[in-house]
Parts: sequence; C-alpha cells; structure tokens
Amino acid sequence: MKIKKIVFSIFAALIVMISIFLYMNKDKFVYVGSVDIIEVDCSKKRQILSEVFESDQKIRKSNELMKYAKEDHRNQELVISIIEKCGMPTLQEVDQKQMDAIWLGLQHSTEEIRKKYFPQIEKAVKNGDLSKGQYALMKDRMLMDEGKPQIYGSQIKNGKLYTLENPETVNERRKEMGMEPIEDYLKNFNIQFNPN
Repeated sequence: MKIKKIVFSIFAALIVMISIFLYMNKDKFVYVGSVDIIEVDCSKKRQILSEVFESDQKIRKSNELMKYAKEDHRNQELVISIIEKCGMPTLQEVDQKQMDAIWLGLQHSTEEIRKKYFPQIEKAVKNGDLSKGQYALMKDRMLMDEGKPQIYGSQIKNGKLYTLENPETVNERRKEMGMEPIEDYLKNFNIQFNPN
C-alpha cells in the first residue's frame, strides 16, 4: 500500500511539473486548428493579399515557422476565404504580387487544401495569372504529399532531393516550365544533382 502511495505521489508531481512547464511555454506550443473560411471584405482583397504576401515572405525568411504558426494559419484562411467569397482573382483585378499571395497561401497550406484548389491554380496558369513555375512547384508538392515521384525536381525532403521521375530528362521539363536547370536550383540547398 505504501508503494502505491509513493508511485501515486510521484505521478501527481510529474503531472504538476508538466502542467507548469506547458503553461510557462504555451507560446511555443501552438495548435492553430483547421483552416476555415472566414469573413473577408471583397472590396479590400488587394490590400489583404498584399499583407498576406509580406507576411508569408517574412515568415519564410525568419526560418522560425513555429513562432509564426498562427500568422501562417491566418494567411491561409484569408486566401481560401477570398477564393470562396470573392472568386479566384485575376491579374485584371489584382497585381502580380497579390496573385502570388494566393499561390503562396495555397502552397503553404495542407495537402487537402492544395488538392481542392489546384484546378483553380491550373486555370490561373493557363490564363497567365500565375507562372508555369508556380504550377510545377505545387504539382511536385502534391505528388510528394501522395508519396509519388515528383516531375520537376522542386521538392527537397530531409536535406535531399525528393524522389524524381525520369531524372535524365528533368531539365527538359524544367525548361518548358520556365525553371532554371536543376543543378543550379539545387546549389541553393547545397545539394549536388546525381541523375542516377
């Protein structure tokens, strides 16, 4: 009986210590929840998208994604809410940076969201509102999500080039999409391209 009391006391003390630790570090552990459609003012979509673009780039340059998890989540909600409530923007309504914000919000969102809105990205690329390179990056990310080989060699996983379909002809595919040769691209990540 005495051993049970000691074990219980140790267990209770552990729970209290963990609770105190989590409370003191609550800003470091952020659950942002699902990406939902929120209220947006369609007349302010240019301003909203400019802010999303600036915020997304600040987050990516800081390399502290956990610190900015809430902000990144908010950007994603703003982008899908604009698409849902105002329609997919075009370059006749917004400028290139604002159009890029749409792409960034979707690219940096969840697998389900990328899949849902990819047809609109394809249409925007066909209309000239987004680049073929943006299409290639999202297509590769979606293939990686599904555990399939990528086509354009844009995705890096665990410091290595993610599995690539037909690596010997990747530069032909990249050129068609307006992308630099894979060797030059991979230098940004200190990775040497080995087509074998």
